[in-house]
Amino acid sequence: MKRLVILGGGESGVGTALLGKAKAYEVFVSDRGKIKPEYKKVLIHNEIEWEEEQHTESKILNADLVMKSPGIPDKVSLVQKLKKNGITIVSEIEFASKFTTATIVGITGSNGKTTTATLTHHLLKDELNVGLAGNIGDSFAQQLLVKNYENYVLEISSFQLDDVIDFKPKIAVITNITPDHLDRYDYQFEKYVKAKFRIAMNQTSDDYLIYDADDEVITNHLKTNPVQSILLPFSLKEEIENGAYFKDNKLIITIDNNQIIMPTTSLTLEGKHNIKNAMAASTVAHLLRIRKQTIRESLENFQGVEHRLEQVLKINKVQYINDSKATNVNATYFALESMDAPIVWIVGGVDKGNDYRELFPFVNEKVKAIICLGVDNEKLMDTFGNMVDIIIETQFMSEAVKIAYKVAESGDNVLLSPACASFDLFENYEDRGRQFKDAVRNL
Repeated sequence: MKRLVILGGGESGVGTALLGKAKAYEVFVSDRGKIKPEYKKVLIHNEIEWEEEQHTESKILNADLVMKSPGIPDKVSLVQKLKKNGITIVSEIEFASKFTTATIVGITGSNGKTTTATLTHHLLKDELNVGLAGNIGDSFAQQLLVKNYENYVLEISSFQLDDVIDFKPKIAVITNITPDHLDRYDYQFEKYVKAKFRIAMNQTSDDYLIYDADDEVITNHLKTNPVQSILLPFSLKEEIENGAYFKDNKLIITIDNNQIIMPTTSLTLEGKHNIKNAMAASTVAHLLRIRKQTIRESLENFQGVEHRLEQVLKINKVQYINDSKATNVNATYFALESMDAPIVWIVGGVDKGNDYRELFPFVNEKVKAIICLGVDNEKLMDTFGNMVDIIIETQFMSEAVKIAYKVAESGDNVLLSPACASFDLFENYEDRGRQFKDAVRNL
């Protein structure tokens, strides 16, 4: 019996444990932190051995295979020991994909991957038997066990791609690549770019890679590191022969001379970046032969993703917008770009080596006040202090929203778009977004 050790008892860990047990592995789950009560119940109910708040090396270094949670960096000494012992380390995506013949759509990118994955699933679900998993919702491994869909849309982070070996999606999507998580890649952008491109490394000439042709990082990497797959670029700037482009408020998608044209005037999602997300998702739908009418209707009734430019409430003609999912500068760039009204901007958190320069034009033009919400706001104060009339620090969401309420005038937008990770004052970006929404509702 092969021994499968799982590091991390979260959603992907517990899903993998269940799938591993069903596939006759001897399974052991080890978490250095506390395992959430709901996950513990599942492990106990399924008689899977587990430990928390420690890693017992003698029970881990005897593994045949290790599935490591994407949150654990390679630098950790336990991971180094496993590698030295020649024990294979995989991500949940790699492990689970061995047990399915489903058609897989894998979506990665620095920004837009959740929206693109959710939208793609939304476009496919009326006509195909399809699951949504990966970095989102229920784990891929667990869905294979319980639902066993014929198709999967997977949102995949670079951390999950770091530990793939044979994983090969039929359709891969790279939304964009901008500096993010560089702390995990020795502050070398090229390493991060290579991690993203692992999504296509096993693809053959029967597979497809959909990507943003306007993103120079992607196009330059493809020039020097060609892939085997059929390329289907999308662009806002140029006409694309095989792929998708945007012209005269229409999306034009061509695959093997088969063209569909979609008007975008009634798209519910706002902003240029969302037109790109819609192009990527519609290209997948067109590839998988979803009817044009279905694609059009689904694009029109898509509600978007929680914590991503989510309109919360309008109070005294001021719109409050929750963009807590903007955990890097580029995501905040899109948010500021899409705003038409003057902005009271709530920003801050754990800075991952951010360069805020690309935001300067928008801040000068649109932002009237900045509220810094983090444990350490010094960099934000230094960077933006001279650009706006009002810049205020706080460490409480409730206070940040009260200050915004005082500063904002009729017709303004109050925008939470932190450009930073959330782990200083909040559990995660969802917690941060919910606290914002609660504070707004309590005004």
